[in-house]
Amino acid sequence: QVQVVQSGGGLVQAGGSLRLSCAASGRTFSGFVVGWFRQAPGKEREFVGSINPSKDITFIDDSVKGRFTISRDNAKNTVYLQMNSLKPEDTAVYFCNIGERIGLGAWGLGTQVTVSL
Repeated sequence: QVQVVQSGGGLVQAGGSLRLSCAASGRTFSGFVVGWFRQAPGKEREFVGSINPSKDITFIDDSVKGRFTISRDNAKNTVYLQMNSLKPEDTAVYFCNIGERIGLGAWGLGTQVTVSL
């Protein structure tokens, strides 16, 4: 099974930017899709966006469209979530999921993103 390695995140002021990384350890993305999710305190995990790294097809949820983008570097087996114009309501633990279907594969451990006023 693929292992998911996440990095990035941290504390940023509102309006700032962060980039999260999600790497597939031990294999390529071939045949997989990568989904980004987030979970704020007291809330359910929600979908943020996804990418098919082989076809470079991305989908961004309306809640973050225009501010977040997803890209990939297949040579590094890494997918990125670029988050711009961050808002306090973006504060959450962000998770990456790699599998044959969005949200049904292996999960990363999550990374905290905190946006202050």
